Amino acid sequence: MEKLGIFAAALMAGLLVSCSGRMPNFPEMPALPAMPSIPGLSSGPVAGDPACGGSWRLEDGGGLAITPTEDGLRWRALDGQTGRFAFEKEGWKAYMGWTGQPESRQIEFTCEGGLTFFEGASAVPVEVVVQDTVFTGARGTQLAGRLILPAGTEAVPVVVQVQGSGRYSAVAHDAFQHLLPLQGVGVFIYDKRGTGTSKGDYTQDFSLLATDAAAAAAEARRLAGQRLGRFGLHGASQGGWVAPMAAVSVKPDFVIVSYGLLESPLAENRAQTIQDVAEAGFGPAAQMAAGMLADAAGTVMVSDFKSGFAELENLKKIYRNEPWYRYVKGEFTGEILQHSDVVLRVAGPLRSVGTSWRHEGEPVLRQVNAPVLWILAGADRDAPPTYTRSRLKTLQYEGRRITLAEYPGYDHGMRGFSILPDGTRDFTHIAPGYFQMAADFAAGTPMVPGAYPEAVILPAR
Repeated sequence: MEKLGIFAAALMAGLLVSCSGRMPNFPEMPALPAMPSIPGLSSGPVAGDPACGGSWRLEDGGGLAITPTEDGLRWRALDGQTGRFAFEKEGWKAYMGWTGQPESRQIEFTCEGGLTFFEGASAVPVEVVVQDTVFTGARGTQLAGRLILPAGTEAVPVVVQVQGSGRYSAVAHDAFQHLLPLQGVGVFIYDKRGTGTSKGDYTQDFSLLATDAAAAAAEARRLAGQRLGRFGLHGASQGGWVAPMAAVSVKPDFVIVSYGLLESPLAENRAQTIQDVAEAGFGPAAQMAAGMLADAAGTVMVSDFKSGFAELENLKKIYRNEPWYRYVKGEFTGEILQHSDVVLRVAGPLRSVGTSWRHEGEPVLRQVNAPVLWILAGADRDAPPTYTRSRLKTLQYEGRRITLAEYPGYDHGMRGFSILPDGTRDFTHIAPGYFQMAADFAAGTPMVPGAYPEAVILPAR
């Protein structure tokens, strides 16, 4: 799962935060020079300029959205194709997927003229109505949001995007604000507290974030007015814990969770740690020991680096020379194992962002009465789905209105990949049908097995 703000590069972080007691906000992207003509891309766009974002319909029936990223632009097609335009020392380069392979597809795009052609198909911009707003979240914090509706006067479904753990501006970078209107669905996007132009301190206190999400839902309903049709929440990754919490009070028509978990963040770290050792080829004994290390690291973490060091140091002495030890990573286990208790006690609390480490998702989900679509990435290394899949099936058998969809060969973010010789994953595309699935569920379209390529769907009973 997206990193939970845990102890990483603690000594450097300590230098950065010693005066303020907290990490600085994710920096805004710098303005970069205009993009020169390169293969696969025409001249024009400037990285970080929100005006470069948008969506286009293709004459062949497809569609494509473009959003700014930290170092350039990323495009995503409804069929799962994707690529990036990155600014490097020598200028702009176009790459396939998240790989280092030069782009081979023909894309004609400028900020001024938008997308004109994609692989020989002409493109027409999707007309939208945009309303920017500032609303009040928990504890009186001012949050920045944006409602994007397809042009017209008819009622449309509206989705509130509940961001994951990233510190970036969702208003600037979240792709669903373009991908949903492309499919006739409205979307409300907002910057979490401490990110983008929203006020407050960055946090991973799920209860606080859920209160903010509920406030965002109220603002979205107000702005949409008579155009509001079906209304729901979509939480991805860490947002999969937050969105159901908000739904309890919001009472939406639907909830969508993408690559989220029902188990706690602590359990997620344990599952990741064991998975690391298993994927390195080690058996049950090594996996059990790795789980013990994860538990000890978790005790230190939830104590805010005040206790649990004796057990952790004892386990490190026992296992540090084992051949599997170097493969232990998890969400934070490996990072904690790298440092002495002295360093952890001093630098660890400086990284604290109030993460709800013990939060369990299932009791909350049982309070949600709206239909739920839960989409899993079957090969997810950041959020191993085994436990969540099992519990969702149990909830289905109990008669809960939960549709379970899974893309078996995909990693976190619904990213497809190829395996490199060293065993790492080279991410190449996005699960086909994933974007359509989210839009269809928002519109009330039944989830039919076989309708979305590569997805395995278990409909609600």
